[in-house]
Amino acid sequence: MAFLGIDIGTSGTKTLAINAKGKILASDTQEYPCYAPKPLWSEQDPEDWWNAVCKSVKNTVRKAKLKPADVKGIGLSGQMHGSVFLDKNDKVIRKAILWNDQRTVAECAEIENAVGGRGKLIQLVANPALTGFTAPKILWLRNNEPKHYEKLRKVLLPKDEIRRRLTGEYATEVSDASGMLLLDVAKRNWSKELLGALELDTDLLGKVYESEDVTGTLTAEAAKLLGLTTNCIVVGGAGDCAAGAIGNGIVNEGILSTSIGTSGVMFVYSDEVKIDPLGRVHTFCHAVRGKWHLMGVNLSSGGSLQWFRNALCAELAKKAKKEKVDVYDLLTAEAAKTAPGSEGLFFLPYLSGERTPHADPFARGCFVGLTLAHTRGHLVRSILEGVTFSMRDSLEIFHGLDIPVKQIRASGGGSKSPFWRQIQADVFGQRVVTINSEEGAAFGVALLAAVGAGAFTDIQEACKSAIKVVKETKPNTKAQKTYDTAMSIYQKLYCSLKDDFRAIGGGEH
Repeated sequence: MAFLGIDIGTSGTKTLAINAKGKILASDTQEYPCYAPKPLWSEQDPEDWWNAVCKSVKNTVRKAKLKPADVKGIGLSGQMHGSVFLDKNDKVIRKAILWNDQRTVAECAEIENAVGGRGKLIQLVANPALTGFTAPKILWLRNNEPKHYEKLRKVLLPKDEIRRRLTGEYATEVSDASGMLLLDVAKRNWSKELLGALELDTDLLGKVYESEDVTGTLTAEAAKLLGLTTNCIVVGGAGDCAAGAIGNGIVNEGILSTSIGTSGVMFVYSDEVKIDPLGRVHTFCHAVRGKWHLMGVNLSSGGSLQWFRNALCAELAKKAKKEKVDVYDLLTAEAAKTAPGSEGLFFLPYLSGERTPHADPFARGCFVGLTLAHTRGHLVRSILEGVTFSMRDSLEIFHGLDIPVKQIRASGGGSKSPFWRQIQADVFGQRVVTINSEEGAAFGVALLAAVGAGAFTDIQEACKSAIKVVKETKPNTKAQKTYDTAMSIYQKLYCSLKDDFRAIGGGEH
């Protein structure tokens, strides 16, 4: 008996196979393009996702040496917030608009105005209107492409379009639906009040399930294309952030994950609905039945270090390639020679604007406090510290909402560096641990599929069986004190500069 997790990402689709005990058997990734027809627009062709799913599933089954009948369940994950627009014949009307598309500023304002303001919107759906969310995209289609809107019969999220191709069902699940800005997150179903205010029909949306629930089985056509059988269930699955958290075992109170990839995510489990009235962090339904999570997102975390490498370290990158070492290892080795606090140098990691806690598209990245004494090592260390400070912003909001954080699990590229893990432990003032798996979202939804098929009684049992803590980094008391002082300065810098950021970005009017 085996189960597949399929993650429809922005750069590619990954399929992963596990056995009935949660052991990873094989995986395969297929890439596809992203389109930017105008500045700040971001689109993809859902047909590319489907072709990638078919290839990656067949390759994974082959690598794992599975027979078609061995695969009993599939879990789906994917990039959140994207919009697949379908007509009455299930034909895609236009390319899907993605999570990182910025065209909907006017529609976000329209949504807030329709319900009586930002505060009221947060009461209804637990979150403010952001350009990445799905609801503004639907309104954008209505406002800007009326001929396409006239044809519209269904709006599906990326992974749920794949579900339709697999099962013929229009369905979603609570974690991904939370990011559409149309779900009553507290009640775990569509917000009729908001839909009414926006003059949108509930029939546009799929049926909402819990993440481990069975949403259908493979059609004969899909089974043939994938090389599987119709005796294969498809469970709700999860949006990529919740799915990645399942893959990291964030399924009990007191556990938080910090993921540093291009962006940074602070994800914490909650037994209850906890909503930040200021909308600085997201409150979504978790992929754990009847539970929730809060999430802070920083747009340029690992991306800040990547920018530094690409823009300023070309010669070092050549040297690293020649010596067959990772250029990031060379950079962090230089940073490790400097003291905590980077001798008064601060880096604000707002290279793409910022989401948490400022929700400010005009925010800009900068070094503050440069002197002639600073070296490249100081610059690198200040980047790592600045990114970690930005993530501590989320941690402090969680604390302010009385959400317990007893253990922090690090994942993503930032977790692979012992030096950066130590900075995280020192800045957060808590132990930071890593686990035995780095497979993320695809692994998380494969476990959900196993639960849905009855291999485990619940997702907690599945995670306990498959996920183990393997390393622990304890905070250094002296460094922790240095960072506590530096954190207060770091937070003041944004407040001092935010008006200047807006002027620089042309937003003063």
